[in-house]
Order: sequence, then C-alpha cells, then structure tokens
Amino acid sequence: MLFNSYVFIFVFLPLTLAVYYYAGKRGNIGYPVAALGVASLVFYSWWDYRYVSLLLISITFNFSVGRGIEKLRGKTLIVAGVAGNLALLGYFKYANFFVDSINAALGADIELAKIALPLGISFFTFTQIAYLVDAQRGETKGYGFREYLLFVTLFPHMIAGPILYHKSMISQFRDPRVFLFSWESMSRGTALFAMGLFKKTIIADNLAPLAAFAFNAPGEMTALDAWQGALAYTFQLYFDFSAYSEMAIGLGLMLNIKLPVNFDSPYKSKSIIEFWRRWHMTLSFFLKNYLYIPLGGNRRGEFRKMVNIFITMLLGGLWHGAGWTFVFWGALHGVYLVVNHLFRKLSIKSPAAISWALTFFCVIVAWVFFRSSTMTDAFRMIASMAGANGFVLPYEFFGRFEFIPAAYVGELRFGLKGLLFVAVCGALCMLPNPTRLIEKFKPDALWAFATIILLAASLFSFNKVSEFLYFQF
Repeated sequence: MLFNSYVFIFVFLPLTLAVYYYAGKRGNIGYPVAALGVASLVFYSWWDYRYVSLLLISITFNFSVGRGIEKLRGKTLIVAGVAGNLALLGYFKYANFFVDSINAALGADIELAKIALPLGISFFTFTQIAYLVDAQRGETKGYGFREYLLFVTLFPHMIAGPILYHKSMISQFRDPRVFLFSWESMSRGTALFAMGLFKKTIIADNLAPLAAFAFNAPGEMTALDAWQGALAYTFQLYFDFSAYSEMAIGLGLMLNIKLPVNFDSPYKSKSIIEFWRRWHMTLSFFLKNYLYIPLGGNRRGEFRKMVNIFITMLLGGLWHGAGWTFVFWGALHGVYLVVNHLFRKLSIKSPAAISWALTFFCVIVAWVFFRSSTMTDAFRMIASMAGANGFVLPYEFFGRFEFIPAAYVGELRFGLKGLLFVAVCGALCMLPNPTRLIEKFKPDALWAFATIILLAASLFSFNKVSEFLYFQF
C-alpha cells in the first residue's frame, strides 16, 4: 500500500484515524496503542502477508532479549541479540549477493534460490539493534509488549524510515493526550503530507525518466546528456526520499505523534561533514552512535579515527544495498569524510561558493555509483560526463549562433525543456524544507487553499504505480 495511492488516502488512512481516536476516548491508553499496532500490521501485510510472521518473530525475539538484558546486563544476551538481527538481515538481504560474488571470483557454481527481500527489513532491524544496545546501556525502561510492537511497526515509518528510537517514541505512547483528537495537529499534518505528496508525484516521478534514460545507456551519452541524467537522479533521489520522510512526519502529526526530521536541506552543504549532518539524519545518528563510537570513535588517536570513519561509511554503503556499487559509494563517502577532516585539521579554508560547488560535485559523482547497475556502467557514466562521447549544446538555443561550430550543436536526448526542468528542481532544493515551513503553520485560509491545491495536483497524477526509491533498501 503506497502513500501515493487512492486506497491509502481514501480508505486505510480515514479508517485508521477514526478507530484510533475512538479508542483514545475510552480512557485506557492501551486501546489506541493496540488499535494503531493492528493497523500498522495490516498496512505491512498489504505488501506480502507472508512476511508478517517474520516481522512478529523479530519483534518478539528482540523484546524478549531486551527484557532479559534489562534484568541481567550481561554481554551474552546483547551479543546473541545483535547477532540474531544481523543473521536475519544477512540472510534475506545479502545471501544472494555473497553467493554471486563467490561464484564470480572463484568460478564456482554455488546455487541458492533467489530470496525475496522483505520490505522495511533494514529499517526495523536497525531500530531494534539500537533498542538492544540502549538496553545494555541501561537506557530502556521496562516497556510493555504492545507499546514496543507499535514502536517498531508504526506504519508511517515502517517501509522507508525515518529510523525511530525508543527514547523519543515510547514516551509518547504513554501520554494520554496523544490519543485525543486535535484540529491543529490534524491540519498541520495534512499540510505537511500534501507537500511531501506533491514532491513525490509532481517532481520526483517526473525526474525519473530523465535519470533512467541516461543510466540505461551510460556509454552512449554526450557530456551534457550525461550530466543531465546524473543531476536528474541527484534531485529525484532527494525529492523522492525526503518526500516519504515528510509524508511520514505528516501522518505522525495526524496521529498526534512526533517523528524525527530526516532531512535539512542537504544540498546546501558546504562540506561532506555537513552533508551527512543534513542527509538521512536518523541513519547518520545510528551510524555514529551504534557503529562509529563502539568502534572507538576518536578516542584512540587520529589515525584510528580516520579508519573508524571509513569503516562506518563502508558498512553504511553496504546497508543500502547488496551490490558492489553500494559498497563503492560508501567507501567513496568514507574517503570524502577522511579528506574533509584532514583539511579541517590543517585549517585549510576556501570561499563558501567554492566549498559548496566542490561538495555538490563530490555528492553527484558518488550518486552515479549509487544509481548504476554495475561498476562498469558507473565508470561509463563518469567517462560520458567527462566528455568521452563529445560535448553537444542544445540546438534549440545555441543553433542560432553562427560562431559556434556545428559539431558542438545538436539535439539533447530530452531537449532544452528537460535541461530546464532539472535546473528548476535544483533551484527548489535551495528553498526551505517543508519541515521548516510547517513550523510557521497557521490554520488559516491561505494554508488551507495551498494544501488543497497541492493535494489536488498530486491526486490527479496517480496514473501509475510509483514506489519510493528507498523501498529497495
């Protein structure tokens, strides 16, 4: 069930809100917690009911281990708990990848049936690993099973994040005021949901063909076509993923529940360090607190700090997908961060405009590997961007200038309109995020009109199934 679907907007969401707030009037917070937990399981089962049992087994296992850790505080349980989660994730997400890699490297012929990836497994696994680690640190507080189940399965975040943390979430499930209907929260959430839906259906989905065309034939693109495709994907990924996160936050507000912000205008960053503080912020928090710091952080000298940064980003790349392109993308960002830290240590500074341009260029190059099907395709795309297949200016504009040689003027694959659309999308990235705009929300006629327009434009664009990009991770 997609957020950008009629069945979700006109059936599932209204029914869930009605049952949730009706249960909230009963005076027992257990009722709305249970109702929302059941609704979340129904939402998840819509994709593939067979994996609901796997999800429930994972939740029961982690809840039981967490309670055991709270009582015993030994290392055995935390090791077993984390290992169990990694084994589950490793089997479903990486088994085929490792077998294929072994076959390719050794010329072997190991056969393994193709394993379907359960949706959201990376997100609910990381969420529960963080819970177990915090239980070992003495930071959990004897949660009940119903509230723990809701914390893991809460449907707005379930499929593509943001990654949730028990400290900020479960305390909300214990506050009776959360389950009482609020017009302000409902209107604020609806406005934010509308902005996210517009970003997905009108912007991201219309960038997709431009990106796909270039990445499907990376070795045939002229320089400008290749850059158009790379930029189209750069903006498509941002508008698609940030749209999901903002829609999730909006849905949370409709339920009177506050979800964490996941993006803060990352393409405005003037360094890679700043980029990772603004991009997929809940994942950055996880990588720092549950991987980088346990590896030793910066406590064992400068060299070890750089090694830890690189390992963290390498594993962060592998988390995104079972493929060498994702591993390389993570490694590339690890190198970026190491170089960035070295420049800071040497107190090397540059003008803000140059810092921004260099950061954005590095991000685009890394996204080429993230998007490409194979490493070969990625390097072909990079070569095309560097001009290996020539450089052609759009004829619609430059054809009228006689002093430009004819060899440098021709038809772009998507024409000047496509190039202008990509440029406009880039400019939109410089605007304040919807999560920032919603802070200035007032339940007045202007906001109501804007919300209706955004929703109407989005609803009329539901002409095809368009999943969110991060569903595959």
